Amino acid sequence: MALRIGDTVPDFTAETTEGQISFHNWLGEGWGVLFSHPKDFTPVCTTELGEAARLKPEFDKRGVKIIGLSVDPTDSHHAWAKDIEETQGQALNFPVIADHDRKVADLYDMIHPNASETFTVRSVFVIGPDKKVKATLTYPASTGRNFDEILRLVDSVQLTAKYSVATPVNWKQGDDCIIVPAVTDEQAKEKFPGGWTALKPYLRIVPQPGKES
Repeated sequence: MALRIGDTVPDFTAETTEGQISFHNWLGEGWGVLFSHPKDFTPVCTTELGEAARLKPEFDKRGVKIIGLSVDPTDSHHAWAKDIEETQGQALNFPVIADHDRKVADLYDMIHPNASETFTVRSVFVIGPDKKVKATLTYPASTGRNFDEILRLVDSVQLTAKYSVATPVNWKQGDDCIIVPAVTDEQAKEKFPGGWTALKPYLRIVPQPGKES
């Protein structure tokens, strides 16, 4: 059964390139991003893992742990990591799950039979501190993910969780936000004492809360 936004992510125990983990314990009380790869030693995945490693400090700044998954064993992952460092100029600096028995792939519905009976699609799960899915992305095996977009998505869902704002089309860090409809005008006066611009009663524009000046 597919995981949907708001669902609690399944717990599991698995071997990774950084040792065995119990997923919920590994997540702790913070945010996480789990992303899957169809197979080791594949060209698009190699570029993605290098980029994710390069951007890890950005995820760290946001209090987000990142973890990859591929349906090959750990020794294969370690060998692949050498190729990633050689070709992408960035060493792997986060764990990659060895899912050779497809246990996690099945739990998270990462295998789409009409695409492939054996390999995972490029799934992304953004997970909140409550262990619930906050966002998902799914790409075909042929399309590399945009990790800047994943960071943008993290920024957006974290803002919603903390400040009760939504983000408009093409929003990026620092842009104006929208007060969510569930917040009444009276509540908004307390939450946003600097005021807002109401283009419509349901469309209230407010500067991004918590933005660094």
